[in-house]
Amino acid sequence: MGNEIPSDHFNFEDLKLFDAQLERETNIMGEWFSQQKFVHEQRMFGYELEAWLIDENTMPAPVNEQFLKMLNHPLVVPELASFNIELNSLPQHLSGNVFSDMQHNLGQIFDLCRKQAQILGSDMLAIGILPTVRETDLSLKNMSNSPRYRALNEQVLRLRQGRPLHINIKGDELLRLQHDDVMLEAAATSFQLHLQVPLSHATRYYNAAIILSGPMVAATGNAPFLFGKRLWEETRIPLFEQAVSVGGHGQRVDVEGDLKRVFFGTGYARNSLMECFQENFEHFPAILPVLFEDPPEKMSHLRLHNGTIWRWNRPLVGFDEQGEPHLRIEHRVISAGPSVVDIVANAALFAGAVKSLIDQQQPPELELLFNHARQNFYRAARLGLLADLHWFDDKQIDAQTLILEQLLPLARSGLERLDINNQDIQYYLDIIEQRVKSRQTGTNWQHRYAASHHYDMQAMTAVYAKLQQSGMPVHEWPV
Repeated sequence: MGNEIPSDHFNFEDLKLFDAQLERETNIMGEWFSQQKFVHEQRMFGYELEAWLIDENTMPAPVNEQFLKMLNHPLVVPELASFNIELNSLPQHLSGNVFSDMQHNLGQIFDLCRKQAQILGSDMLAIGILPTVRETDLSLKNMSNSPRYRALNEQVLRLRQGRPLHINIKGDELLRLQHDDVMLEAAATSFQLHLQVPLSHATRYYNAAIILSGPMVAATGNAPFLFGKRLWEETRIPLFEQAVSVGGHGQRVDVEGDLKRVFFGTGYARNSLMECFQENFEHFPAILPVLFEDPPEKMSHLRLHNGTIWRWNRPLVGFDEQGEPHLRIEHRVISAGPSVVDIVANAALFAGAVKSLIDQQQPPELELLFNHARQNFYRAARLGLLADLHWFDDKQIDAQTLILEQLLPLARSGLERLDINNQDIQYYLDIIEQRVKSRQTGTNWQHRYAASHHYDMQAMTAVYAKLQQSGMPVHEWPV
């Protein structure tokens, strides 16, 4: 989805030809799984961080085209809205000082972006939803100047047969509205982790990422407000699901399709991740039927199609420098922010916990029903650390206790198995522990600050920005 496309208009013939290419590549992909063609585990790890450009009044600053041209950095690219950008990492080996290196590298690129933004009279901010964003900001006039985004909007509305998108989120308050384009998606900004996995354990990694989704959301919430309303602890999750609400094949005009393009998934992987790619082909019509001249072994059509289906845990296919295919799991559940050190701690928590789960002799997916993992995800998104979550052996446990007593020990053990530097393990997991013990996630800090300052979103965002720039982890932020 991240690559540029040559056109933003398509016709029936384009769709027909794209579907034929997609079918061919899906069949080749099936052969690759059967032949075990994917490269072995190299413990490679990376991320994407979506961020906001804001003006001196903390409002969205739609200047990403000028910003990116002046910055001219290969790892910083546009996002859907002209006030959003995305910071990417180079792949790193998941061992040793990877997390302190990650903090150093992310801090450097973060500072570089801030300095460039300041030259334009703006600044950069990482947060799940910008508290000051207005519905009027999320209009086509603020769409990034890119054919792929125009095409995405056109094709989503085509599949909806012109019906507007409906937002209905009930938290402490109720938000109901309808919107005529996909720009509401731009209000939800995430930190997405990429983990390269070996074919032999790919299903275990995928299922472990699903299991961890609820607790990870509870530990990392940073998006409680939208358009001034107090909604979910992680409002970003229902917002994104509803902002691109398109069902699968055979969707009726008057009924929302059962299988949405932003969704938690339909079940654990049973035999291979090929099940997800087959589901993509069978259940989801193409949104961007771009025709490539690449040989089918490049998987250009399959990868583009997969990029327009937003599972919260998404299998990806990539290629190494020798052109050999590899598998990655993209864990998409974490909000952007609050600080660089918090972001790195979130990555360490996930990487360690997922390693422990896949190393267990008894597959943990046999101990937690998929429906319970899905319920955990949405409960944690609604209630954060106060959510009651299902866990192994049919236990039900509040999220705070689960993270402190179950998840952190799993993460510590997994990071030790990955040969992560002991000081890094202690430092980053201590940040998670203090955050969860104090119950001061980014969401909870925003709630507390807003409640004690008359829900002044501009004032809160300005203080949030200063605290983010201080480098302190969020559990140390004063109100």
